[in-house]
Amino acid sequence: MRPVTEPDWVQHAIFWQVYPLGFVGAAGASGPEAAGASGPDGRPAPAGAGRLDRLTDWLDYAVRLGASGLALGPVFASATHGYDTTDHYTIDPRLGDRADFDALLEAAHSRGLRVLLDGVFNHVGHGFEKFRLALEGGPGSPEARWFRISWADGGEPDWATFEGHRELVAFNHDEPRVADYVTDVMCHWLAAGADGWRLDAAYAVPTSFWADVLGRVRAAHPDVYLVGEVIHGDYVGTVKATGMHAVTQYELWKAVWSSINDGNLFELAWALGRHDEFLDSFVPLTFVGNHDVSRVASVLDDERHLPHALALLFTLGGTPCVYYGDEQAFRGVKEERAGGDDAVRPEFPADENSLAPFGWPTYRLHQELIGLRRRHPWLHHARSGQLHLTNTQLVLVAEHDGSRVLTALSMDDDPAELPAPGAGEVLAGEAELLDPGREDTRVLLPAHGWAVLG
Repeated sequence: MRPVTEPDWVQHAIFWQVYPLGFVGAAGASGPEAAGASGPDGRPAPAGAGRLDRLTDWLDYAVRLGASGLALGPVFASATHGYDTTDHYTIDPRLGDRADFDALLEAAHSRGLRVLLDGVFNHVGHGFEKFRLALEGGPGSPEARWFRISWADGGEPDWATFEGHRELVAFNHDEPRVADYVTDVMCHWLAAGADGWRLDAAYAVPTSFWADVLGRVRAAHPDVYLVGEVIHGDYVGTVKATGMHAVTQYELWKAVWSSINDGNLFELAWALGRHDEFLDSFVPLTFVGNHDVSRVASVLDDERHLPHALALLFTLGGTPCVYYGDEQAFRGVKEERAGGDDAVRPEFPADENSLAPFGWPTYRLHQELIGLRRRHPWLHHARSGQLHLTNTQLVLVAEHDGSRVLTALSMDDDPAELPAPGAGEVLAGEAELLDPGREDTRVLLPAHGWAVLG
């Protein structure tokens, strides 16, 4: 099976990713231990103070940032953090109702923002009605076939879970009615106005299931964008086997921050070779932060290197995605414990005046680099090569269809003079070109400097 060609609009997409339950300060967003998260029956928590209109109020901010898409975390009814869905057809009451969601979609589209939904189709929460009916009806019930439940003689039933979390009940993806259900859910919200889906834990679902479901979804909605969450493994093989347009580029995410921290840009160069191989088959979703990892501003050992990571994100091939708050240099460390995601899924302030002053230079840096990206949309497909490489210095050339830009990075304590053949102007960053426009052009970077050159 050949990879499916992505919709044309994705070539210009730059997503601003938001975790809605955290963004609006919804009660119980962090996990079952949070006050008011859910009752003993596992039903969703009552509506809190946070609602989707708080997110709508920030759409102009996202547009000024340069985003052309809004990638939403879970918005459907759930008991706690959104990834334990109880009803895929109902907006989580902590966020509002269908009218609030429709208003958000209309507001986003009126600003030219495409909307990507987060689909959790590997597993559901305990409060999911079919699971409740399965437990009540026993092994002979039709609902029992929706899940992988074992029924011990005289004992309590047991069921397959997502990565050992008993409250996350895995679907039986061999059951045709599950495929029909997921197809219907996806088409329902696309018909309502959504533009695409991020498929949560896509790596845990059989590729044959995705091939069936996504083929039907694409047939009904040809302009849909489908990106799967895949962390490790065969990215190209997954895309080819499933009919997804893309997967999340975790290899590049890791290589960017770890190569900078370790002073080992050879690691990044190796990862970029892999990245170009992926681009031969599909265009990955690229990022330096998301709702499941520590903030990039916290991960980097030296804050002077945050621009280096961002310059890479916006000059490499891919579909860039910015996690809300990263554009303000938010800090936050993910921890492996109950509530360990809280620090990276925070409530956003009431308005822009409430944001800390120290974050605005990073916001303006994002604007500068996103603006460069949008003026050079061919970067979406660009392949990259190294013109200069040491442990702490790198000059990359990104090229596509005769267009090229150079990205020069140095992590040295002293100014660096690096080769920049053919460079004629500084597009972003701080640098001086020596003998511009020649094959022997050099670029002079300050200590810990960076620049994008045209």
